[in-house]
Amino acid sequence: MKHHRKRGLAAIGITAVGALVATALIVVPALATPPSGVSVAPLAPVAQFDEIKTKAKSGAWKAMIKTKGVSDLHVVQVTIQPGGHLGWHSHLGPSFVIVKSGTASFYHADDPTCTRHEILTGSSLFEPARNVHIVRNEGSEPLVNVVVQLLPTGAPRLISEPNPGNCPF
Repeated sequence: MKHHRKRGLAAIGITAVGALVATALIVVPALATPPSGVSVAPLAPVAQFDEIKTKAKSGAWKAMIKTKGVSDLHVVQVTIQPGGHLGWHSHLGPSFVIVKSGTASFYHADDPTCTRHEILTGSSLFEPARNVHIVRNEGSEPLVNVVVQLLPTGAPRLISEPNPGNCPF
């Protein structure tokens, strides 16, 4: 009799854990902050690269790229209409951003003061992997960025993240 009771309790425990996982899968996407007023256009086909291991040096300047596994290189143009934003998000790999026109308002999730960083036309920004941030167009003209990203093959370009609560928007 005790043997059946233990199996019944184990089944209840497994069911409860399953319900919690299912709830998490439903709730987490609901907490994400989706983009608004955004369009993305590829500027080149996605390029795939086998493992990369290279170094470069010129005077005091140095660079190193080392990947494991196959990588995708994305080159896209991201347009954000006035009042639009990319939502809070992160990337699995590094991103290089060039502001082609307009002004990008960039905010970091880990900044308790929600300091606005303006990136003007002709300026650039490097986004490290897994850095949670939001890019907003708080200007009156479309914000157009060219973005180059190196990501694991098949990874999404952008991962929506929940609002960290440090900014009033």
